[in-house]
Amino acid sequence: MALPALAVSPASGQLTGHGIDGFYRDGRRVLSRCELRVAGDEPLVVQGRLNGADRARFLGTLRRAGERGPDPDIRVERLRSADGTERITFHSSSARPVRLPVEIRLGTDLAELGAIAVGLPGPERKAAVHGSGLRWSGPGVHAVVSVSPAPQDALASPGLLRWELDLPPGGRRTIELHTALEHDTGGPAGHRRPGAALIPGPRTGPGISRTRSARPPRPWTTARLECDDRRADALMAASLDDLHGLLMRDPAAAADIYVAGGFPWRCGLAPVEALWTARMLLPLGTRLAAGTLRALARSQQAAPGADFGRIPGPLRDAGPHAPPSCTGIEATLLFPTVLAEARRWGLPEQETERLLPVAERCLRWLRTVTDPPGGSRGGYVPDPAPGGPYRCETQAHAHRAALLGADLLEAVGSSEATALRDWAADLRTRFRTDFSWENGAGGRPAALLTADGRPVPHLASTTVHLLDTGLLGGGSLAPGLLDATQTDQLARAWESPAMDSGWGLRGMGTRESGYNPFGHRSGAVRVHDTAIAAAGLAAAGHERAAGALTRGILDAADSFAYRLPEMYAGEQRTVGGVPVPHPAACRPAAVAAAGAVHILVALAGLRPDVPAGTVSVRPLGTAPLGAIQLTGLSVAEQPFAVRVSRLGMGMVETAAEGLQLGS
Repeated sequence: MALPALAVSPASGQLTGHGIDGFYRDGRRVLSRCELRVAGDEPLVVQGRLNGADRARFLGTLRRAGERGPDPDIRVERLRSADGTERITFHSSSARPVRLPVEIRLGTDLAELGAIAVGLPGPERKAAVHGSGLRWSGPGVHAVVSVSPAPQDALASPGLLRWELDLPPGGRRTIELHTALEHDTGGPAGHRRPGAALIPGPRTGPGISRTRSARPPRPWTTARLECDDRRADALMAASLDDLHGLLMRDPAAAADIYVAGGFPWRCGLAPVEALWTARMLLPLGTRLAAGTLRALARSQQAAPGADFGRIPGPLRDAGPHAPPSCTGIEATLLFPTVLAEARRWGLPEQETERLLPVAERCLRWLRTVTDPPGGSRGGYVPDPAPGGPYRCETQAHAHRAALLGADLLEAVGSSEATALRDWAADLRTRFRTDFSWENGAGGRPAALLTADGRPVPHLASTTVHLLDTGLLGGGSLAPGLLDATQTDQLARAWESPAMDSGWGLRGMGTRESGYNPFGHRSGAVRVHDTAIAAAGLAAAGHERAAGALTRGILDAADSFAYRLPEMYAGEQRTVGGVPVPHPAACRPAAVAAAGAVHILVALAGLRPDVPAGTVSVRPLGTAPLGAIQLTGLSVAEQPFAVRVSRLGMGMVETAAEGLQLGS
């Protein structure tokens, strides 16, 4: 994946035209079939693997008539890039010349990715011979495959290209394919799709342009983890590589870069996923946060009315006990949080000032929506309807936004800071009573209040946000909605087998009505939630529970070749078992990859306060993965490195000049 381009295939490397196989660009399938045959047979593929987020290698062998012994003389290597380039190389170990009749069968439907993902592809298009390859046309678009060397035969009707390749003894020959998507522009003055770029050089006809991939640079540092458990190193590297493949430029401002939600369902800007990803990657620099915040600022509601200041977002499933929630509400509340924490990590002052008015409008929306005229539950944030329900996680987002927003406003001398803190204090007092629910296990917070104020007490992973309070100055964390006793009760609930699957935290406890191990929000393990839970538990002093969740995620990552899906089944871990991926999960997924980075970096317990010139290091004393060394981090826009011993002792090895170690 190298958005807006990507490629999907089975481990054989053959694109069969079935399912979601294909080369894609700009959300459209450019090629659905690319089947290689030699002398009428498919190569025997012995290995197919990713060499990076944007490239894959498939290695196969060929058996020819008359070969003696079990050892094949011909190897076939396919190197595929997400941008539509594929190199097929035939290597000979024979002592004699070899002639290979090679065929590549190509086809496409030019269907939209969204339609294909839900099982509604289009009919295959008719091909035409075009230059050294083939071309398919649809309304306003054309797919072109050019090859080198040119084939001896090109048959349009079956979409077939043929070669007779002569390999000298011990030699090799390569066929290279280039797949491109062309758009009708309506002539020299025609319209071009936003984000599409023109390739310089001769065009294939009037009014035709080709899109090219202008890969965004990585807006984070080259971070590296060295750990006693080497799997953690592999997970960190693979997650950052996947996030690079999901990077996109904002069509409205190419300098603003954000991370798309994931493949195949959210290959574009998903506000909540983009903000969470930017927040979790703050230890690697603030550039991604700045680009993401600027991109979302342009979508903020600016017209007067009830939605003034809100960032739009779609609804999402919330499980069997509640209606869908609104991602726009979470994004609106997350915006000031990300800006405030980015400032603590070292976001330049001019960037903070530029984005501060947007954060102020988000906070104004918060105050307005919690005190509506005639509101029945004034003081709580409803989600999604004005009359409720009132979700515990939404109140946690609101509380964090108010406290960190007050921190932002106080830095610029705004008188609104005090009012926000008073509002947050009032919310804490009421929440600890209204959302409290006692049971035989010692009590836990209710998942939500209904419109009439009735608590709904099912145990769900949405409660992880209650321990994610946010970073304030001096290395301190903001106060939470729960008191110490309630925090301990919640930690014990998460540690129980009902919630901890052994591979991570379930979306809902196994004893709850409606539990489904494959449920989006009713039982599946979500990496993002588990990472937030582990970091929150560590900050609250529950290091044993935090370490167990961290090891569970690492064990799961090992079985997924370190490309974690967005979620996987919450079935209980067994000896010799492996986690089962959810059939509708994004993979790669931004919040899963960022969550993996977050849970690993959290082991060091970094709490910077760049405006005050300090950084605190509070690692887990239990050292659940042994000794770790993190290099290539960024604090105050300067390199930062930290080491944590097997005894849980932290030591800063590299830091910006003048940055003092806090308590």
